[in-house]
Amino acid sequence: MIAIDNKLISDEIVEEQFVCDLNKCKGGCCEDGDAGAPLETKELNHLIENYEVIKPYLSAEGIKEIERQGKYIYDREFGWVTPTVNGNICAYGKKDENGIIKCGIEQAFLNGKMSWKKPSSCHLFPIRTSLSKQDPDIEYLNYEPREDICRPACKLGKQLKVPVYIFLRESLINKYGEEFYETLCATAEQMKLAKKK
Repeated sequence: MIAIDNKLISDEIVEEQFVCDLNKCKGGCCEDGDAGAPLETKELNHLIENYEVIKPYLSAEGIKEIERQGKYIYDREFGWVTPTVNGNICAYGKKDENGIIKCGIEQAFLNGKMSWKKPSSCHLFPIRTSLSKQDPDIEYLNYEPREDICRPACKLGKQLKVPVYIFLRESLINKYGEEFYETLCATAEQMKLAKKK
């Protein structure tokens, strides 16, 4: 376990390798799960404020469900989450001509319509974050790829020799800042050196 400030980071984030292989997984993490994407409180406002610019990138079914259920819903286990279509695909996801699920929120961002890329829980995947029940100031970061869906990503990561924390550089900096990421990189290097001894 790596400790940086009030964050406890699983060693696997440094030691395991991972690179998303969308041609193989088809964005399966956007439709496989017990609920929609977990949302931070500040992200609820992002959805409200940006819905009209996100809407053109959504499927008809997604729009229908968002307008029926709301831009976000509350789940007893996961807290605030995105709504889903029939309990499967995230309502903000849309399959392209190759069957790959594209995030409508991210598509709006990529087209310069807004400055928010996508929910932090999606951006950080396969890292899952949680707060300690004993001390809510302590945050855990764990490496939790989906066993079946993420198999191609684990294989590609090993082929390319890309550690999880390197693959997720942008999202880790976006969530925790440059200083945190630099400290994580330095710790990773120290761990590599220690293993060589």
